[in-house]
Parts: sequence; C-alpha cells; structure tokens
Amino acid sequence: MQRVEVVVVGAGHAGLSTSYFLSRAGIEHLVLERGLVGEKWRGCWDSFYLNTANGAFNLPGAAYAGDEPDAFLSRDETVRCLEEYAVSFQAPVRTRTRVVAVTHSADRYVVETDQGSVEARAVVVASGYFARPRIPSSAADLAPDIVQVHSSAYRNPDGLPPGAVLVVGGAQSGPQIAEDLLEAGRDVYLATSRTGRTPRRYRGKDGFWWMLQAGIYDHPVDQLPDPNFRWAPGRLLSGTRGGHTINLHEFARIGIRLLGHYESGDGYRLAFAPNLHWTLAESDALTARLTRQLDEYIEQAGLSVPPRNPDNTDDYDGDDGFRLPEVTELDMRSAGISSIVWGTGYHVDYSFVRVPVFDRTGQPIHRRGVTAFPGLYFMGIHFQHTGRSDLFCGVGDDAAFIAAAIEHQLATASDKS
Repeated sequence: MQRVEVVVVGAGHAGLSTSYFLSRAGIEHLVLERGLVGEKWRGCWDSFYLNTANGAFNLPGAAYAGDEPDAFLSRDETVRCLEEYAVSFQAPVRTRTRVVAVTHSADRYVVETDQGSVEARAVVVASGYFARPRIPSSAADLAPDIVQVHSSAYRNPDGLPPGAVLVVGGAQSGPQIAEDLLEAGRDVYLATSRTGRTPRRYRGKDGFWWMLQAGIYDHPVDQLPDPNFRWAPGRLLSGTRGGHTINLHEFARIGIRLLGHYESGDGYRLAFAPNLHWTLAESDALTARLTRQLDEYIEQAGLSVPPRNPDNTDDYDGDDGFRLPEVTELDMRSAGISSIVWGTGYHVDYSFVRVPVFDRTGQPIHRRGVTAFPGLYFMGIHFQHTGRSDLFCGVGDDAAFIAAAIEHQLATASDKS
C-alpha cells in the first residue's frame, strides 16, 4: 500500500489550489482525480462560457495577467487553464483514479481507489459539492418516447431529437441552455424560478466585478444577514457572445415560452404552478435590490462612474413576461415537445467518505472545511466560509487556510511522537 502524508480527492480548482499550498509548504501529497484535470468543466455543454470575466480567474500563484480581463473563458479554455495551472507547480495528480472509500483508523486514513489503496495522515475531500444530478421523481412517469437529459449530460441542440424542448430550472444552467436551444432554431419552453439577475454591464463596469468590489461575496457564512442566502442559486448571467445579461422578460420578448414552477408529470401531461408572474416579480425585486446595493457602495466610496441609466447597462427594461398567461397544464404532444432538459441542480454525494462527519441531509459538518475528525478536511463547498469559497477568485483563501491547518496537524503529531 502506498503511503503519503496527504491525499487530496479531486483535481478541480479547489483540489489544485490546495495542492499549490501543500507544495509550497513542502508537504508530501497526492491528488487523485476520477477523470482528467478539470473534469467537471469538461462535462459542460459545448457553448459554455464562464459567467465570471478573465480578471476574476485568480487561482493561488496564477493571477490573470493577460490583456483581455473583460473577456470570458470557454469550456475548453477553462480546462486548458486548469491543466496549465497544474503543470505550473508540478501538482502530483494521478488521473483516471476513482476513489471508492475513505476510512479512518487510529491516526491514519485509508483511501481505497479502483487502482489500489493509499494510506495518509490527512485527507482533503475536494471532489465537488454538486455531484449527483437531481431529477424530479415524476420524470419516471412521463411517456417513454420523451427524451430526458439532465443539464450535466446536455451538450448541444443536435444531441436532442427534432421538436420543441422543455427546459426545467431557472437558476444558472437552465436559462443558458434554453438560450442555446433558441439560437439553434428550437421552440423552447422554460419552467422558471425566482432567481435574480446581475446586469453584465452596469455603470461602466462588469456587474460581477461590482459585486466583488462591494463585498457582496465577503460575508462569512455565520454572519449572513439571512441564513437562506447560503442556498440561493447563482444569479442569472452569461459569458457567451462576449458576456450579456440573462433577463426572463427579454426571453419572453424573443420567443421563449415561460412557465411557472414545474410540479409534476404523467404520460404527456405536465403540471405547473400558477406562479409565473410572482416568479418574475420576485426576480425583478432581487435584481433591483442588487443594483441598489451597488449604487450605495459607489456613493459611499465616492467613485466617479457613469450615472445609472439604460445607456450603461445591458439589462433589458421591458416587462414582457407579465403579459404571458399563467399556464398550469401542458400537453407535450400538442406543444410538439419531444425532449426535456432537467436543469434542476444536484445532490451532494460524499457517500464514499465512511467517516461520521455528516448531518442528516448528507452535508459535511465542518468549520471552514475542518471537521471534528483530525486530518479530515473539505474544500470547494458552496459557502464553505464566504460566498467566494467555490469561486475561482476566492477558493485560494480557503485552500491556504486548509493547508495551514494540515501543516499544524502534521507538526503537532510529529512533536508528540
């Protein structure tokens, strides 16, 4: 059995950032990855672009230094950047190695993989917080000739049969996939959510840049003004076509048929909540709240920027969505719908970690990634510490914290021996 000081599970941006700091500290470690470096991003659809601009691609030791800070990385460019990052500090990554179990005994962990086992004094689980696709149970009751795919398996419109497409899910993936399908000439239905949007351009700057400057992502999880913010989906935004705002009212204007929340399905019949207009109003209110926060920050900071007006934002100011009827039932045959894309999110799946550090929902119990079991850590969790924790521009702070905790743990153990 191979023995190392630390095993890191996952070679995405969280695992690689941790590896960077462990390497700097001279701590022997091994990064195990079930696929290839950046595997999560490889699974995105073909037209995918990061929602955050290049200037926010800021991993430890690899701050963006190019001449296009306001451009956006495509799926393949994101993967390439992660590969180059791993090479830049010779991260000890072992690819195509699936971890099947992590167990604890005395002061050691055994990490079992499909390529053999590794013993370590510490384990960092950075395998991705959203691992198992969530699909409504009623999907099993739909007619068998309706093609169903989760957003994680969607690649492009040609991968779906001819006909209209229903996209269920109004957070990040669903609306972007709906837009991708519409641009390919498909008839598209979108079951929405109350997710607010971020103007891509606002008062002369990128909207996400403003959010970072205003400290909106900086609240520690235990100091959030509303604990429910932790579970709020990411705001509507897109990096495609040079970056633009995703606005549900504009979707209605260009022909996407908006629906309320998906409730159930049976055969070819679908049921939706009569809450489309409420959803749109909530989304608009969340957006207005954000722009007020940005305006307050700009005023308090005394910044000289363009005034707030339609000329310096790309956010559509129409209300077309409110003119749509509330549809509560839909017959897929009459609507010509041949396929459904479930953009309904993910379940956490840490089932391979056989150590009792989880609550009844499967969430790891931790304090900034540190668990009650000495030597077991987590990385890349949404709101692990702040709203930046799982972002390219913030994961490094948590990685440095975890690496320092590991260094202290190993030093303390050595002092006792």
